[in-house]
Amino acid sequence: MVISQRAFKPKGLFGNRFFRTVLFSNVLLQIGIWVRNFAILLFVKEQSGGDSVTVSLIYVAEYAPIFIFSFIGGTFADRWKPKLTMIWCDILSAVSVFLVLLALMLGNWHTIFLVTLISAILSQFSQPSGMRLFKQHLPGEQLQQAMAFFQSLIAIFMVCGPFLGSFVYSHFGIETSIAVMGTAFLFSAVVLLWLPPDIETKQTIVSDRNFWREFADGFCYVWRSRVLRTLGIIFTLTGMSVGIGQALSIFIVTERLNQPDEFLSFLLATNGLAMLLGVGLIGTVAKKVAPQKLIAFGMVISGASTLVIGFSKTVPLTLVSQFVGGFFFPAFQVGIMTMVLSWSDQAYVGRVNGVLNPTFTGGMIVMLLIAGFLKKTMPLPAIYTVSSVLIGVGALVLVPIFKHTAPERSGEAAELPETDGDVIGGY
Repeated sequence: MVISQRAFKPKGLFGNRFFRTVLFSNVLLQIGIWVRNFAILLFVKEQSGGDSVTVSLIYVAEYAPIFIFSFIGGTFADRWKPKLTMIWCDILSAVSVFLVLLALMLGNWHTIFLVTLISAILSQFSQPSGMRLFKQHLPGEQLQQAMAFFQSLIAIFMVCGPFLGSFVYSHFGIETSIAVMGTAFLFSAVVLLWLPPDIETKQTIVSDRNFWREFADGFCYVWRSRVLRTLGIIFTLTGMSVGIGQALSIFIVTERLNQPDEFLSFLLATNGLAMLLGVGLIGTVAKKVAPQKLIAFGMVISGASTLVIGFSKTVPLTLVSQFVGGFFFPAFQVGIMTMVLSWSDQAYVGRVNGVLNPTFTGGMIVMLLIAGFLKKTMPLPAIYTVSSVLIGVGALVLVPIFKHTAPERSGEAAELPETDGDVIGGY
């Protein structure tokens, strides 16, 4: 892949105008997202009188669009100019938030679900566009380090985000919280104006190409690459394991540890703090270790910590296990994102994300749906053993591709991996 924006090639990550801009934009987005998540959660619980079905609709509104729109969003992200796509997604998110704020002021609180729903849909167009820009503006040797920085950002907000969202809502109410969300999204769009101009490629010039053919090409592209197929399996297995933990962690607190519900926040904060510390270590070793091995290492540690959490009956052991799992989990996240970028041609990055992301979300949703039924028939240690085994199997699946190296991209045209057959769709 030939990059024409040589003026933006940095000596280091923070010397790169693209990286600085996207990092600042993501800080603003994280503020908006965490205020949204906790303010809406607390508001809906209050308005519904603690109705579990109504509260669960928040998560349906958040995760269902990821599964439904990721395929379509990834295809459009490859057709559209990524910079403009990201800017318009942030603008539309801000507009939708302010419209919901108007509806709230008129007394219709049920429209609050639209905030989560619309921003989740738009993220399926914005996120793969961002991945394309990473591919365009960062050299391959900096990708893992860049992914590590973004995992650090996510970890920071995993620690402080819940407190930020709770503080804004409890002190200023839902209307101010909604206004903060919309302002954060709008400022993010303004910051993205400083991104380098979009690079014209065949994919952005040829706009009349059949959408459904491109959609199908994305699946073919992933299917014909052994590495990407393997990542799809890993995404599914990991999503299933995460789904179990997300659905049943409250019961670990109340039944295994005999603690009140509020103790769950300490487990989450421990995990977030561990990720923040761990991602620094991963960032320093990422350049020296193949991403496949990073993923496998992170999965093995995560599986072991999950198993211990399922059997533990003491708070210190559970907290230590949660910390260890969180500390090394960035190895999995950084490795996965690096492999997706490294093994995907620039013109296919959006569609590869659109194919792989729903495998994770789908696996998670399946386990979220059946975890409650499993708990009625199986003890928690047995269920967490299943969760641990799923991650362990995922690590074993990686072994056959340990020696694979990322293909060299020598042009802007979208090509299938050299060993995987002919070019799809005549590119």
